[in-house]
Amino acid sequence: MSFLEEIQRRRTFGIISHPDAGKTTLTEKLLLFGGAIQEAGAVKNNKIKKTATSDFMEIERQRGISVATSVLAFNYKDKKINILDTPGHRDFAEDTYRTLTAVDSVIVVIDVAKGVEPQTEKLVEVCRIRKIPMIVFINKLDREGKDAFDLMDEVEQKLGLRVTPMSFPIGMGYDFKGIYNIWEQKLNLFSGDKKTSISEIIEFKDVSSSELNKAVGEKAANTLREELELIDEVYPDFSREEYLKGQLQPVFFGSALNNFGVKELLEAFIEIAPSPQPKKSEERLVDSKEDNMTGFVFKIHANMDPKHRDRLAFVKIVSGVFRRNFPYLHVRHGKNLKFSSPNAFFAEKKEIVEESFPGDIVGLHDTGNFKIGDTLTEGEILNFKGIPNFSPEHFRYVNNADPMKSKQLFKGLEQLMDEGVAQLFTLDFNGRKVIGTVGALQYEVIQYRLEHEYGAKCTYENLQVHKACWVETANTKSEEFKEFLRVKHRYLAKDKQGKLVFLADSEFTIQMTQSKYPSIKLHFTSEFK
Repeated sequence: MSFLEEIQRRRTFGIISHPDAGKTTLTEKLLLFGGAIQEAGAVKNNKIKKTATSDFMEIERQRGISVATSVLAFNYKDKKINILDTPGHRDFAEDTYRTLTAVDSVIVVIDVAKGVEPQTEKLVEVCRIRKIPMIVFINKLDREGKDAFDLMDEVEQKLGLRVTPMSFPIGMGYDFKGIYNIWEQKLNLFSGDKKTSISEIIEFKDVSSSELNKAVGEKAANTLREELELIDEVYPDFSREEYLKGQLQPVFFGSALNNFGVKELLEAFIEIAPSPQPKKSEERLVDSKEDNMTGFVFKIHANMDPKHRDRLAFVKIVSGVFRRNFPYLHVRHGKNLKFSSPNAFFAEKKEIVEESFPGDIVGLHDTGNFKIGDTLTEGEILNFKGIPNFSPEHFRYVNNADPMKSKQLFKGLEQLMDEGVAQLFTLDFNGRKVIGTVGALQYEVIQYRLEHEYGAKCTYENLQVHKACWVETANTKSEEFKEFLRVKHRYLAKDKQGKLVFLADSEFTIQMTQSKYPSIKLHFTSEFK
């Protein structure tokens, strides 16, 4: 297969939604159709013992939530599909934001009963700014929920999207009969009492035929005809061009748990979704069809394998072919590195690959060389944009609970912080460590992982901080800056990269500081220009 054909067959997408809308279950079913797994696991189910493939960390299995983004790849028909299943929980949103820099398109999952939830709004906002093509999947139709038209209105209003339905449900919850596929003009009906098996697909080119009445009953058939007429009048026709520009979002209906509507989603997805796209770096636009290899690190995961304490850097390949044992330039360090065992993923299972193409995600064993946002090239100096650190919302002191294990604690903290789970600040005046996170649940995850993966115990102490502000000044020798350092001595810290950070205890303090020291600028993200 030629290089261009390889690019054309790649599809890399992320799945995003509010917690519990059914992302992980949908991922499982996509894998099932792709023939990658034989039996689908469930996130929480008393009868099914198999847990979901993408939730591979111990803590995920206990809680029934996804904590880290997992990468899964499989082949379907002649396409190679890379899925990134993201955590929906608000406390792990940073991981999801970063993942969105590595995908070419997105599937947004919405629960039929709850409709559009706050977390979905935030994530879609990020996709809209970046103009990422989106497909909306409305899940859990086997339960009672909102009317399909009301839902689509809600998606339009709350998320600011322009939608067009590609399939439409017949009934809902108890009266759910099946789905009419507008895209292919086919009808899928439920059969069986348990509503889990799917009967053969009936093709209906003409919805007005009497066969439809026989298939679903007269009342449901008449309702469907009226609704399809309404769709024709109200919603725009699907245009792939507009979808790729991020101006039109196709909507699918289904129930991931009952395998319903998933296959239609996958079939349409491989037809319409974009192959790997060009990506903007600070220097220039990098096209995926270029010969020279470029890629960037968007996530680091410590301890994929607890036996080896290894760290994996996840690299998204933007252009060219990534080859094993070939020297690539690490731009930030300015030195060449070789990788003897680059991994392709299937949740926690990994296999070594000889070459990878644009759109693929490769895992590289890391001994501490990488941090999030690093670029690899064949010699050109490039820096990819868009992976900042945000100011945390919660702050706590970390104390070592077992003095014999201080080495393990520091090592564990260092590795977990490289993952980008949280941020570590060291206070200037007494050297105490402070962890800042986006959500409070992170503290439990850190504590759990320190104990179970590094054998170190820690306790937390509350700290009254409102925001961490990164300090910028044009002249470090000015009297004003020296006074600022003297007066605010107790509230200054260094982040992991050694940048100066001011820990402000309230919004009022930030305003006062800025008016008192006009030459000093305070920033809420670590990357400021």
